[in-house]
Amino acid sequence: MITQVFLLISGLLLLIVGSNYLLKSAVDLSIKLNLSKVVIGLTVVSFATSAPELLISLSSALKGSADIAISNVIGSNIANLGLVLGTVLCFINIKIPKSNIKYDWTFLMLISFVFFYFINDFSVNRTEGFLLFSALILFLIFIVKIRDDEHVEEIKVSTASNSKILILIVISSILLYYGSELFVNSSIYFAEYFGVSERVIGLTLVAIGTSLPELVTSLVAIYKSELDISIGNIIGSNIFNILAVIGLTSIVTDLNILSERILSFDIYVMIFFSLILVFFYLSNKKRFLNFYHGIIYLMLFISYYLYIL
Repeated sequence: MITQVFLLISGLLLLIVGSNYLLKSAVDLSIKLNLSKVVIGLTVVSFATSAPELLISLSSALKGSADIAISNVIGSNIANLGLVLGTVLCFINIKIPKSNIKYDWTFLMLISFVFFYFINDFSVNRTEGFLLFSALILFLIFIVKIRDDEHVEEIKVSTASNSKILILIVISSILLYYGSELFVNSSIYFAEYFGVSERVIGLTLVAIGTSLPELVTSLVAIYKSELDISIGNIIGSNIFNILAVIGLTSIVTDLNILSERILSFDIYVMIFFSLILVFFYLSNKKRFLNFYHGIIYLMLFISYYLYIL
């Protein structure tokens, strides 16, 4: 028991450190490519902070624990809005650009309903995985080709050498791999030890653990006044979780869902948390998300967790 707790914490630390190194190297690389802050937040930062979800879902699926893979994504998307955005709003008000709602949120809702349709038969097969991943490619092309032109700004120069960036990417990938292995194995152990379903473990322990990079990244971004990266990271990460994590995982192996509650309850909560964002946006003429919105998100998040536990 004590050994498994140690392995679980060790795996989580490796995931956090690995995603942090991947984030730094990815941002340096994107700066060298002259991308805007909004594009960096929606693509590079989102991918880096979604790396733990990707590796954990892949590892879980290959070990025959598809419920952890699916609930990890659903729980992480809920945590990104309820926990991460809710916490961020307790420290600072955020003005959401119209383009974030017009393009990014709309796309997030579209793929959320597509995801819901795909899992309605209790599985996500390889064909559906290819479709999800293809949508990710189209999203990236749209972001880089169109959204980048909307934000003309001064981009700071990265002092990191190409070799250093490459080394950091390799090191971070190794840390993420071993971190995901330790974390998944320990999570499966605790599910069996406490007699709870893999769905609950995926929605709670795994989802919060893999959402920590998003939380840390968003708080750091706010501390450095990089608000475009903060809000873009949260929306973009949810998009990547569905398209990249579920897409790639189901391409590797079919995901067969065992828990009915994922379809009858959890997926609806995920969509509801996304809908709240646009409701907050439209209810405020100045388009600001404030402290009270953050409290509502946190209260809903805590209520959801108390209910499933």
